[in-house]
Amino acid sequence: MVSDRLIALVRCPDCGSTLARDGGPDVTLTCQGCGRTYRAPDGAYLDLRPAAQFAEQTKYLDEALHADARHERVSPPLLGSKIRNDMLREFLQPAAGDLIVDLGCGSGRALLWNRELGAETVGVDISPYFSDEARHEMPLLLADLRRLPFADGTFGKAWSLDVLEHLSPEALRAMLTEANRVLAPGGSLFVYTHVRKNARIAVGLRWINGLARVLERAGLIDMRQERLRKSDHLNPLADVPDLERVTRECGFRIERIRFYTPIVGGFVENILMRMAERRLTKRAARRLAPSAGGADVDALAIREVRSAAKDQISRSRATYAILRALSFAMKLDLLLFGRITSGPFFALLVKERAANREPRTA
Repeated sequence: MVSDRLIALVRCPDCGSTLARDGGPDVTLTCQGCGRTYRAPDGAYLDLRPAAQFAEQTKYLDEALHADARHERVSPPLLGSKIRNDMLREFLQPAAGDLIVDLGCGSGRALLWNRELGAETVGVDISPYFSDEARHEMPLLLADLRRLPFADGTFGKAWSLDVLEHLSPEALRAMLTEANRVLAPGGSLFVYTHVRKNARIAVGLRWINGLARVLERAGLIDMRQERLRKSDHLNPLADVPDLERVTRECGFRIERIRFYTPIVGGFVENILMRMAERRLTKRAARRLAPSAGGADVDALAIREVRSAAKDQISRSRATYAILRALSFAMKLDLLLFGRITSGPFFALLVKERAANREPRTA
């Protein structure tokens, strides 16, 4: 959704100047500094990517990573998504009057989940795979996190979920430096990501992953799409001291951190949910095979199963209640292991000073 308010907030990613809307039915913006023009595809989001692309680009630009179409519709926050969203609310405390940017918003689901809190939010992602709801209802930008199209100090708060692990060390520093720049002094950035060094208790998760491989060989689960998604992980942070050093260099201090080793969560999501999905996918594939006409039957079946599952969640109180119960069970990981220094973590970073950065050039 492209609104006048969104247009007023954004700046040229190349020179930092304001953008003015041209006349006509289509949304076209012209930079008042360098003269570059920007457009809004289908009026759903603004394309504000810099003219010169960075050499390092995420695999999430590849259509193959979105073949299961999970991004197209947004379900309520459940299972691991509920853990993340609950921690976001606890740490960042979004509220009416806040101006917040979601850095790496993906489908835009976290924007939709938290709009009831009354904060003004903007979603930014380099990949255009936004959900239908977000396209129609939320302010969205197609932009690079290393060259954000906003003025200095625009936002009071920001969040970034499952993003930092996809960046190289150089890209991570560039992203955090830009996040620091667009935050006001004292502004907060909530992140969920992980460092490479894990705790000993993570052996439980390795056992679960080992069981998942056995079940996959037996044809009871399918982890191909998950492996494809994780193939983009660069894991730039070695350990917590490395995290502290990098965030400090980028002008932040860690105000609060909580660790998340998903033992219960790993079993629920990687075993129980995958087995249920695989069983339903096989059933759908048998039904679709006669009319597939040479298409990838598995891909069609997965899309159908995911869509049907979202319908079931929205229609069935029993299904929703079961998933809510499993979500609460997964919180045991936080209660039991949240103080044990481990790989995955939630952290609140507070801007203490402006980060050193290279001058912006077109």
